[in-house]
Formats: sequence, structure tokens, C-alpha cells
Amino acid sequence: MMEDHCRPLLSSEQTEESQSIRGSTDSLDFKTKRPFHIEPRNIVDDDLQERVTDEASILNSRVHYYGRLTGSSDRLLCPPNHVIPRPGDIYVYSPLGTAFKVTGSEHSSKNPSIITIFAIWNTMMGTSILSIPWGIKQAGFTLGIIILIFTGLLMLYCCYIVLKSPKAIPYVDTSDWEFPDVCRYYFGKFGQWSSLIFSMVSLIGAMVVYWVLMSNFLFNTGQFIYNYAHNISMSDSEFGTNGSDKVICPYPNTDPGGNFTISTLYLGTSGNDTSDGSTFSHWWSKTNSIPLYLIILLLPLLCFRSASFFARFTFFGTISVVYLITLVTIKAVRLGFHLDFHWFDSTQFYLPEFRLLFPQLTGVLTLAFFIHNCIITLMKSNRHQENNVRDLSVAYLLVGLTYLYVGVLIFAAFPSPPLSKDCIEPNFLDNFPSSDVMVFVARTLLLFQMITVYPLLGYLVRVQMMGQIFGSHYPSFFHVLALNIVIVGSGVLMAKYYPNIGSIIRFSGATCGLALVFFFPSLVHMISLKRQGALRWPSALFHSFLILLGVANLLAQFFM
Repeated sequence: MMEDHCRPLLSSEQTEESQSIRGSTDSLDFKTKRPFHIEPRNIVDDDLQERVTDEASILNSRVHYYGRLTGSSDRLLCPPNHVIPRPGDIYVYSPLGTAFKVTGSEHSSKNPSIITIFAIWNTMMGTSILSIPWGIKQAGFTLGIIILIFTGLLMLYCCYIVLKSPKAIPYVDTSDWEFPDVCRYYFGKFGQWSSLIFSMVSLIGAMVVYWVLMSNFLFNTGQFIYNYAHNISMSDSEFGTNGSDKVICPYPNTDPGGNFTISTLYLGTSGNDTSDGSTFSHWWSKTNSIPLYLIILLLPLLCFRSASFFARFTFFGTISVVYLITLVTIKAVRLGFHLDFHWFDSTQFYLPEFRLLFPQLTGVLTLAFFIHNCIITLMKSNRHQENNVRDLSVAYLLVGLTYLYVGVLIFAAFPSPPLSKDCIEPNFLDNFPSSDVMVFVARTLLLFQMITVYPLLGYLVRVQMMGQIFGSHYPSFFHVLALNIVIVGSGVLMAKYYPNIGSIIRFSGATCGLALVFFFPSLVHMISLKRQGALRWPSALFHSFLILLGVANLLAQFFM
């Protein structure tokens, strides 16, 4: 009886004409899903429990009548416009005879294009900006600029593929989907779990970089305060310039043609550590003690059930980046430009314009331009969805210009002679002494920003990993504690034995970029075109080339 009652009054058999109409119509047309209209005086609030009027009940019956005339997928007998309420008069109907107005307006919760653009810019502006000058140095000045522009364009295109991928799936409601859901649709469990794993690589890699940088910034901040309090004037390195804007070379390279930043493993307390044998230098060591001190502060914060408190401080990211750009500008003006073009041969103070170490820059840029795992969520809040592609392109343009500005100015202004361009560090702030007041402010701002962002990254890791494995974001305190110990332990080990953020960024960027930037987006795009019968050999060749490019980018990191 229930089956007969729910069966449409008319047969769901469809002619070729009806099928063509259905195929040309969006399966998520809100007109067939709208609830009935209710007079404003009959809206139920939290306290008021008024009943639905007879007129509204009759209107509701009409809508249900049209819905029962044929199957839900047929468009021939959908309710006419005069039966359906206006888009602004949408209410949720309760079988108990009450109606609830949907709280909040979708239009009012949307952001204008300018807010969306700067939200993307702010999200992409992370720790990678500190390594851009080092990456340009590794590739060569001219080749580095070319690679930065080319990589930015490729990353933009792949991000565009990710953004439009849910809309290319027909007859399925993808309004709440993210890219891992798209991967699950096309590749099943393999796509779901592999996208999760590579997303974890990017997040945990960022947390490791944060731990190394926080150890660095905390050490230099404490060193500055200690020296100022005790009126100590000391040189951070014997390899440095004189003057008010001093630049140092913490790890001078005796072989200009070699890769000193990789061969030097930063073992022990070298670089900016004091060497006077005092008690302070023993207990305030960049690699031996500072990474352990951070555990006391950050491990309890990672165990919070919710990270909403730390989300209030995300504006410090924008302040830090703006201050960093200001710092770079002032330093460049004071130091001047020091450029001398040698296309293929290096000299004592200058590097060739084209170097074989360029894959290190591509690895860094893959993470620097990486926003593919959250671009769909960011774009959902855009008020004018038809401008999504334009706004995404403008945001990538701003990000690329910011990276170019910082990278080119730091490289060009680095004083050569007396220092070699090969002295540029993976964290370019390390090329300034701890006694520099402006750099001290930059390190303090970045330290506070990272302390607030680090628990947010840990929360994202926990939600994605625990949700997939245990079906709960917080299965128990001990589960969360065990996960956080593993994450914190990896950060401590890297900060102690290999605090080279350039290498950490390039490996994690190339790894997650292979899957979430090149492989899955290109494969999803080709499969979608093939199902539509629109896949042509130039497109298949180009997107296959993108996949090979991602594989080559990852493999090259192991030979640099």
C-alpha cells in the first residue's frame, strides 16, 4: 500500500523529447524544490507556536500534488510559477503544522569580489614567502623569475580545474562538495584516501616548517632581549657587512659552485647562537633547547576540542605580511641594488642566471601557490559566482606579484660584494643580525602569528584524519594526544637536526602538488571531457604533460 501511495499518478515513462528537455535543464532547479508560502504573521519563532493557515496548507497540497503527478526527475509536470512562492519567501514546513523561516539571507552572507580576492591572497601568503629569495638564488636570477611566472600560471590553471570540477558532474547535488568528494566520485575509495593522505602531507609539512621557524624566531627574539638588557654588543657572524643595515652570512660557502644549503646540515648550535660559554647560551640554544620549550606551550593548545578561539587572530597574518613587505622595501632602498649578470658561469660574488638547481624553486613554488584543497570553500562565499574565474585570476596575480616583489628585491639588494649571493638563506631573515630592531619586530609578529595559526593547522589535521578513520573529530583525549605527539615530535626532530625550511617546503610542496595540483585535477578534467564526448587529443596531450610535470617535479627534489 505504501508503494502504491508514493507512486506517481502518471507513468514515469518518458519520450525522447522529455529526456532531451531534462538533459538540458539543471537537475537542481530550485523551483521544483521550493516549499510553500506562509504569511509573515504565521512564522514560528523560538517562543511563538502559531499554526499554519488553511490557505498555506492548500498551497502546500498543490505543490505536493504536482510532485506526485510524475517522477521527481521529470520536468514536464513541475509546479507552475504561480503556484511557487518567490525566492525570498522560502520557509521550512514541519509535518506538525508549523513553518520556520530560514534564518539569514544567502545574499547577505556573501562577500564582494574584493573581499574574496584578498581572502585568497591572505590564505596563500604563508611561510613560503620567506624562502622565495633563496629559491630564486638556487635557480638563478633570470631563470628564477621565468619559473615563478610560469609556475604561477600552471597553478592557476590547475586551480581553475579544481574549482569547476564539481559543476561538471551531472544529475548530482554537488553544492556541498569539496575536491576530495570529487575524487571519491571518480576514483572511489582510492581517490578519497589518496587525496586525504596528500592533504595531510601539505598540512603536516606546514606545521613542521612552522615549528622550525618558531624555534628560530623565539631564539632570536630572546637573544635580542638578553643582549639589550645586558648591554651586549656582539656580531652574529664574522662574515657580514658594516653599517646600520648590517647583512650577515651565517653559513658562508667556500665552494661557490656547490649547494651549501643542502650539504650544511646545521648540526649543533651554529649560526646565531652565542659562543661565550655562558649559562644563557647553554639554555637558550636554537637547536637544542628552544624546540623543546615550544612543546610546553603548543602541545596543550593542540589538544583543545575547538580551535575557534585561535581563528580570531588570523588577521595577524595580514599584518605580518604587510610589515614584511614594508621591511623588504626599506632594506632595499637603504642597501641599493647589487646585480651583475653572468649567464652561465659563477664568480666570487655572483651566480649564473641559469642554474641546474632550479627544481628546488619549483618545489617551493608548488606549496607557495597551493590553495587547491580549499578553493571551492573560499569561492562559495563570493557574491557573484559568475566572476569566480576572474576573481581567482586576480588573486593569483596579486600573490605572484607579492612573491616577485619580495624575491627580486631581497636578491637584488643583497650586498655583493663583500658577500656572495650564495649566502642568501632559506629564511631570508637569517641574513640579518638578531640586533636589527626592524627584523626583531618582524620576527616577533611572525612568532605570534604562527603560535595562533599552528593550533588551527593541527585542528584541520585532526578533523580530516580522525573523521575518516574513527568517524568523529574528537574520538577521545588519548587519540588526539597521540596524534599531536607524533606531529609535535616530527617538528622537534626537524628543528633540531635539519632546520632548513627551504628543503622542507620544497619536498612537501612537490609531494602534495603531484596529487592535488597535477595528477587528480588533470585526470578528473580528462575523464569529465571524455564522458561528455568533448575530449580531443591536444587537451589529452596537454593534461598528460601536466601529470608528467608533477612527477618530474617530485623526483627532481631527490637529486638536488
